[in-house]
Amino acid sequence: MAFSNRIVELSYRLAESGRYHRIKQHVFDLLENPSSRFRVLFDSSMVVLVLTSIAVLIYGVKNDLGPVADVFERFAITIFIIEYLSRFWVYNDNHKIIIDHYERAEFFNKPFQLRPALASILRKKWDYATQPMAVIDLLAILPDYRSIRLLRIFLLFRLFKLMRYTRSVNEFTSVLTEKRIELLTLGTFLAFVVFASATAIYIFEVDAEGSHIKTMFDGIYWAFVTLSTVGYGDITPVTTQGRVVAMVLIVTGIGVISFLTSIIVSAFSEKLPQVTAQRIYGELERRSHHTILCGFGRVGQSVAHHLYQSRERFLVIDINDDNIRKAKQLGYLALSGNAEENELLTRLNIQNAERILCLTGSDVSNVYITLSARQLSPDIEIIARANSRENEIKLQRAGADHTVAPYETAGQVAAQFVGQPVAFEALYGLLTDLDKVGTKVIRVSADSYLIGQPLGILAFEKSKLLLFGIVREAGRPPASGPRSYRLRERRFYFKPDASFVLEPDDLLLVFGYDDSVAHFRETYSLRGPSRFSRLKPGGEKK
Repeated sequence: MAFSNRIVELSYRLAESGRYHRIKQHVFDLLENPSSRFRVLFDSSMVVLVLTSIAVLIYGVKNDLGPVADVFERFAITIFIIEYLSRFWVYNDNHKIIIDHYERAEFFNKPFQLRPALASILRKKWDYATQPMAVIDLLAILPDYRSIRLLRIFLLFRLFKLMRYTRSVNEFTSVLTEKRIELLTLGTFLAFVVFASATAIYIFEVDAEGSHIKTMFDGIYWAFVTLSTVGYGDITPVTTQGRVVAMVLIVTGIGVISFLTSIIVSAFSEKLPQVTAQRIYGELERRSHHTILCGFGRVGQSVAHHLYQSRERFLVIDINDDNIRKAKQLGYLALSGNAEENELLTRLNIQNAERILCLTGSDVSNVYITLSARQLSPDIEIIARANSRENEIKLQRAGADHTVAPYETAGQVAAQFVGQPVAFEALYGLLTDLDKVGTKVIRVSADSYLIGQPLGILAFEKSKLLLFGIVREAGRPPASGPRSYRLRERRFYFKPDASFVLEPDDLLLVFGYDDSVAHFRETYSLRGPSRFSRLKPGGEKK
C-alpha cells in the first residue's frame, strides 16, 4: 500500500512539474511534431545515419574495416536505442493513467489498486510496440548481436526506417492505406488466380516430357511471373493445355495491372490537394516576413503580379479552385481555402508574416479576415480592399492599417485622364514600368548624423532621384513652410524646401531608379523603412 501511495504521489508531482512537461514537449516536437523546425533537422540527420550504416555494412561484406566499423556500428545502435526509448516514452503519459485510476477509486470510496493502472499502462505501451514503424525500429536494433548470424538479416530493416523520416514515403503509404479495401479485394482475387493457375499448370505439366515444372512451387513461381507479364522464359509450358492456361493468365494479368494502376492513380488524385496543402504548411512554418494574399480576382491578380516582379515571398489564398489553378499556372504558391478561418491562418504561420492583403470581392469577407488576422497577430500589417466608402471605416475599426478602394480610385484616374490625358499617360507609363523606375521610402534612423541637418545637404540630383515629400509622425508640431497633409497617424509634407530640418524616423519619399536609390542610401548611410514605419492612408489637407 505504501508503494502504491508513493507511485500516486510521484504521478501528481510529474503532473505539476512544468520542467518535466517542457522536456517531454521538446522531445515530442523533435520526434513527432511535423510542424517543428527541429524535426526537419533530426529527420535529415537520421537519414544520413541510416544510409551511412547501410553503406558501411555493404562495404564490409568483402572488405575488412577493422575496429572503425565496430565503433560506428555501436554509435548507430546507441542512437537507434535512444530514439526507440524516447518514442516509447512520449507515446502517452503514464502518470495521467495512474491519477485517473486513483481519482476514480476515490470517487467511489474504493481502495486504490495499482495493478489495474499498471495493466492499462502496459496496454498503451503494447499498442505502440506493435505499430509497424515501432516493430521496424526494434528490428533495426537487433543486428547489434553480431554473434548470431541469423540476426544480421535484420540490418535490411534499417532501409524501412527511412519511411519514418521521409515525408514522401509516408504520404505514399497513407495514400495506399486509404485504398486498403480495394487493394485487399484485388489481392484476394490475385491470390485465387495464382493458386488456380499454378494448380492447373502443375497438373498438366508435371508428367510431360521436357517440362520444367517439377513441384507445386514451380507452378506458383511460373504463375507469378506470367501474371506480372514479365515472362522470364526459364519455365515455359510444353503441353497444349498448359499453353491455354498461360494465355488466359496473360490476359488476366493485363487486367489486374490495369485495375491496380487505376486504384493508385485514383488514390493520388484524391489525396493530391491534401498533400500539396501539407507541403505548403510545412514550408510556411520555416518562413517569416512573408505576405498572405487573400483573394485572387482581378485586383488580387494585379497585386500578385507586382509582388512577383518585386521578388516578394507571398502566398495566394482563395476559396475558388479555378482561381487557385490559375495562380499555380502563373508559378505562384497558392492554396485553396477560406481565409476567414482562424485555423487556416494559424497554419499559414500568420504570427511570423509581414503583412496580409484582404483583396476578396466581398467587403464582409474582408472584414472577417481583418478581424481574424488582427486577433491572431496584433503586429501584422493589414491592407484591406473596400468596395464602398462606407466600409472603409468598418475595415479600419476592424484593424486594417490601410484600405484601398479600387472602384473609387479608378473613377479618379478616369477623371484625371479626361482633364490631363498627356500628363497622366506619361506618369502612368513611369509607374507601370516597375523594372526600371518606382517609388521608394528611405528612413532617417534615430542614430543618423543627418538628424537636425537641413534637407538641402542631401544631393538628390547626383543620385538621379526626385524627392516629392517627407512623412513625419503626427504627434510632432507641424513644420512651418511646406504644404502638409494630415494622414491618420502621420503628416505628409509635399516638396519641402532646402531649409526643412530632418528629424528621427522621417520618411523620405523619392522617385527614381532602383540603382539610384541604392546609391543614395549607401552615400548617406540610410536604409528603407522599418517594419513598423507604415504609412497610413489619407486624411484632410492642412
